[in-house]
Amino acid sequence: MQVIVNISLKEGVLDPQGRATARSLGDLGFAEVDDVRVGKRIVLEINETDPARINQRVARMCETLLSNTVIEEYEIEIPDGQ
Repeated sequence: MQVIVNISLKEGVLDPQGRATARSLGDLGFAEVDDVRVGKRIVLEINETDPARINQRVARMCETLLSNTVIEEYEIEIPDGQ
């Protein structure tokens, strides 16, 4: 089963990559962009069918390795139709 983990910086954490991207977009003529936050998207193939178990195991993966929970937050997504 496919699982998507979206990781982003917590509110209030400085995002220099997002700031640089916003500035570059403005320089390229996209003046409507006020702010950019850059994150990560991780796609996992999990050999499990129970959504509760998947959520529990993937949360453990995020807490252990995939995200830095001091400055990042994560969201686990199990796409519909699986």
